[in-house]
Amino acid sequence: MSSKTKTATPASSSAHIKSIAITAICLVLVFVFTALVNIRLPFAPNGGLIHLGNLPLFVAAILFGKRTGMIAGGIGMALFDLMSGWTLWAPFTLVIVGCMGLVVGAITEKHQTFPFYLLALVAACAIKIVGYYFAEAIIYGNLIVPITSIPGNLIQVGVAAVITLVIIHPLRLAVEHTGLRK
Repeated sequence: MSSKTKTATPASSSAHIKSIAITAICLVLVFVFTALVNIRLPFAPNGGLIHLGNLPLFVAAILFGKRTGMIAGGIGMALFDLMSGWTLWAPFTLVIVGCMGLVVGAITEKHQTFPFYLLALVAACAIKIVGYYFAEAIIYGNLIVPITSIPGNLIQVGVAAVITLVIIHPLRLAVEHTGLRK
């Protein structure tokens, strides 16, 4: 019997380390943008929140792919929930926002054009609206109350989407120029 040992080449090891570092930086950016730039909604009876954490999530998913988008978004925002009094929301956020990052990255990884960026961001918005509607329905045991969070979620994703669409092309060019992306 012959056993084959898989050894990492310096190039593949370096690429893996670079990927981990980029994902970690994106995760921190999602957390910071969620924590530092947020507004509680006065019209949401459950204390809804608008924040800019979706901006680095979308940028990370578009520039570095679905894996980075999923990890950075899901874990970054779930950490915010855990550290800021929204603890009950953390498991839902991990799944919902992780799915948003996965889908944005999956849609845009092979098609780096404005129409696909827009499609990806609309899909992310749908995931957020539906995901948090059901999360609230579970948490509050009510199918009506979650409707009050929809406007805030639309504003939150809409603002991040507009900013993303404005800045993504120059960011993509800069990332490609620096060699941070494959």
